[in-house]
Amino acid sequence: MDIKAIIRELLFAHDCVILPGFGGFIGNFLPARIDNSTGTFFPPVKQISFNRILNHNDGLLISKISQLSGINYGDARNIVDDFVKVLTGRLARGEKIVFDHLGTFKNNSENNVQFEPEPNINYFRGSYGLESFQCPPLKEYDVRKRVLRHIDRDPLKHSSARRNLWRAAVVIPILALLIAVPLKTDLFKTRVEVTSLNPLVTAEFENNKKAVDEAVVIIPDSNRITLNPEPVQAPPTVDVNQYCIITGSFKSEQNALSHVNSLKADGFNPEISQASNGFFRVTAMTCSDMETALATRDSISKKFPGSWISKRKPI
Repeated sequence: MDIKAIIRELLFAHDCVILPGFGGFIGNFLPARIDNSTGTFFPPVKQISFNRILNHNDGLLISKISQLSGINYGDARNIVDDFVKVLTGRLARGEKIVFDHLGTFKNNSENNVQFEPEPNINYFRGSYGLESFQCPPLKEYDVRKRVLRHIDRDPLKHSSARRNLWRAAVVIPILALLIAVPLKTDLFKTRVEVTSLNPLVTAEFENNKKAVDEAVVIIPDSNRITLNPEPVQAPPTVDVNQYCIITGSFKSEQNALSHVNSLKADGFNPEISQASNGFFRVTAMTCSDMETALATRDSISKKFPGSWISKRKPI
């Protein structure tokens, strides 16, 4: 088994790989740099150094050997121990030990292990495929000449003032016409009829105010829009009419009954009457004079918006 190759493989993924009983290989990262003297660009690099003190067993190398060879951890440990014994024996005899693509080991004069890393070896994965290249600096380049060339250019030609005035004389009347036409016509006027804001009335409010009993006369609210109201005749000296406060008009009788229950919960004694167009009108209360009816309508409108007054003669 080539333990040296396994160490090289682990150095691509780890910053430190320890050979138990011998020492540790350490990856040192250096960023990209430029040699200004030669104009050479160098990619990022991870260089390998060696530390004799890091000789404890961290389990990384032995576990990798056990995984690749399919043997147990103890047998893998014995293989590493035998490999280290061979290395220390050769160094003691003064031999030089070469780790391919890593460096060389030898004992110095003081009988200490000395490591010489192999140059131009990069263990940084991010620099895979990148090599150093040389780009000599540009010579005889004066930026002032480029600036002067821009200054010497002909100025941009501006359109004459007479041409701009002619364009304005044509465009301004057209814009004025586009603004005036919609304002003078019914183009933007809404055709939606105004109805009550009462949530019970909004869905089923009478679509035709003309379909009212001939005996019923509607007293319009000052804040309410009515279509073609019938003229109100001058009241007699003695007001014998009744003024009904109507809070809702419904096409469905069931909805009218629900509205009646809501009025009863507020203390009213409401009534239901059916108009000639089939709608069910709900009267909250009846007043004997107009002033009381107006005051009552204003009070009821806070909870039932859109309430109105209907005048009728007593039966």
